[in-house]
Amino acid sequence: MTPLVESLIESSPAVARQFRPDQRELIDSDEETDDPIGDHPHSPVPGVVHRYPDRALLMPLSICPVYCRFCFRRETVGQDGAGLLDDETLDAALDYLANTPSIWEVILSGGDPLALSVRRLTSLLTRLRRIPHIRVLRIHTRVPLLSPERITADLAAVLREAAPLFVVVHTNHADEFTEAGRAACARLVDTGTPLLSQSVLLKDVNDTPEQLEALLRTCVENRIKPYYLHHTDKARGTSHFRTSLQHGRQLMQDIRGPLSGLCQPHYVLDIPGGHGKVPVSSDYAELFDGDHWWVRDTHGQRHRYKG
Repeated sequence: MTPLVESLIESSPAVARQFRPDQRELIDSDEETDDPIGDHPHSPVPGVVHRYPDRALLMPLSICPVYCRFCFRRETVGQDGAGLLDDETLDAALDYLANTPSIWEVILSGGDPLALSVRRLTSLLTRLRRIPHIRVLRIHTRVPLLSPERITADLAAVLREAAPLFVVVHTNHADEFTEAGRAACARLVDTGTPLLSQSVLLKDVNDTPEQLEALLRTCVENRIKPYYLHHTDKARGTSHFRTSLQHGRQLMQDIRGPLSGLCQPHYVLDIPGGHGKVPVSSDYAELFDGDHWWVRDTHGQRHRYKG
């Protein structure tokens, strides 16, 4: 973890819970898997996940400045030998994107794309910008809040040059917004890069109306539009982080009135098996027996989900 996170875990139980190892991680439930959202079946070449027709993930590296204990890619991210894609593999990934004209948006993920050097990131963004049908770029990252020293003026300028580019800041608790983190986010926004947020619904971190409201309000106060609230994926050893879908839906009802529309994220579930991300609303999720649900994907197919 970064020095900033080391200092935060001493004062914030919510931050400590996200990053300190826990013996409960050794317990696997029956539904937990190495690939809980089904990346592998949708990976046409190494480094690319193409699940939806008009957008694809590009994962140029498998390292992060910090390691979340609930990560859905915990079996691959940060493991021994994991790192940058080699030149040949990256070329093949970019060739796939260039030869697939339905792809309108590329999302840089991993690992954390902003763990790349400015030189490597500049080269990668430049190559993506040369592909005519790729019109929008997106970067998902923990860096602005938890390794804010990396958000230099040079990096901010590189991201601005690649516009239209959106930075999606991963944050789960208001305590992550330090003075340095707020300044890093402002540096990006002030140079013209729009910021969105994604959060994971985590037991004993942000699963009360008060905790969630504080997080979402803090995002908006820092010019970050809340985008996604993810139901925790079924990665191995993460059951102690998960709430029920029913609890998550109730939370969204609880904040609907008190919070401005600017603060409202989409509460979503990535259907296990690679069936895609859907809102956890009555249109898509139906409780039918105890904690068993029918969840409908974007193709209209129904899938059983326990939780």
